[in-house]
Amino acid sequence: MDELKMLEAKRIVFSEPNVVGLENFTFNPDPAEDEMAIRTLVSIVSAGTELACLAGTEDWAKLPFNPGYGAVGKVIAVGKHVRAFQEGDTVFTHSNHASHAMCRVLTVKVPEGLDPFHAVFVRMASVAMTALRVSSAELGDKVAVVGMGLVGNLAAQLFLLAGCDVMGIDLVEKRLQVARKCGIEMVLNPNEADPVETIRRWTEGRGCEVAVEASGNPQAALLAAELTGRKGEVILLGSPRKPLQANVTDLLRKIHLWQQGCVTFKGAHEWRYPVRDEALGFIKHSIERNTKILLRLIADGKLKVGPLLTHVLPPNRCTEAYEGLRKKPEEYIGVVFDWRSVSS
Repeated sequence: MDELKMLEAKRIVFSEPNVVGLENFTFNPDPAEDEMAIRTLVSIVSAGTELACLAGTEDWAKLPFNPGYGAVGKVIAVGKHVRAFQEGDTVFTHSNHASHAMCRVLTVKVPEGLDPFHAVFVRMASVAMTALRVSSAELGDKVAVVGMGLVGNLAAQLFLLAGCDVMGIDLVEKRLQVARKCGIEMVLNPNEADPVETIRRWTEGRGCEVAVEASGNPQAALLAAELTGRKGEVILLGSPRKPLQANVTDLLRKIHLWQQGCVTFKGAHEWRYPVRDEALGFIKHSIERNTKILLRLIADGKLKVGPLLTHVLPPNRCTEAYEGLRKKPEEYIGVVFDWRSVSS
């Protein structure tokens, strides 16, 4: 069949530290029995993870490396054991920045009518949702989210949707402006007001029930602990990568001593959950279930992603995209590659 002939395709490659390019490769669209082949429409950059890979600091991502793990595409071929999908379906998948891909990890249908440029944000929303899933947050709880980048913004929105009162904290004013556009009305810039004192007043002296560290900066985790009240939780959503030298005795006292707070730290790494729904008989949540829920929220306009889309670039401008993320993070919040002219 013509549609199963070998295809000339393109993908982004990190060839060496801080060097990005677009390379050609031959794509075989003939899937295995339980696979699907897609023609990519859009893919989203996960800035924290991908910049670490680009710098060559991630042991699991040896250079040269093909980055990316979130894309929306059209199904062009399905394996004979695939029943839930058919050719022509628009799907979200955990695949690379590439014009064509074979879906092997996770694939979920995109709701009809949902713009692919919005649907692809479900990848980062799934990361953010882990903070809500692992927390003990309840209706009316006070939640502080430290770091209003892509993941922090989405986490704050999800806590709002769960009925919490949320304050977003960031040093970058543009991120706070975007947060307001997404419905996060209470925001704080530590350059303008003391976050500890502000949170104390906001919570009537109690401190937050939950503080989420969403930046990956270890210093911010110490701040999150200061914002948390007695028997509260600090949720580590951002992946820490930089070393920190600090006296942690006060932190340990806040965790250990009742008088100091008896605070609990929780890790919120997405991969703590199984990928597919098949595990739901044994565990409540899966990444697949979260993704389906989040796509509905985006489609219904409850989870706002439009203001987060700051840059749409063709793949041949990938160097510009990653340079912007590295050097102008205050401007490059949500970066999406448009593959339509490449993969058609």
